[in-house]
Amino acid sequence: MKTCIACGMPMKTKEEFAMGDETKDYCIHCAKPDGTMQSYEEKLESMAGFIIKTQGLDKDVAKNVAKEMLSKLPAWKN
Repeated sequence: MKTCIACGMPMKTKEEFAMGDETKDYCIHCAKPDGTMQSYEEKLESMAGFIIKTQGLDKDVAKNVAKEMLSKLPAWKN
């Protein structure tokens, strides 16, 4: 099982990989419609939105939580 380098999601099935391509290191939630990986800003906004939706946090708090989470993932390390 692979883990998405951009959001940390476990990818267990072919459908969870970007474009259904198991050679990709990122998931369907981190892929743009053309199959390329979202930018950091796109992923940050998406993840903050997910945190707001699932945890009900304030936008600024959710964005800070998302930044902290993303900083630990391979795609966003400096």
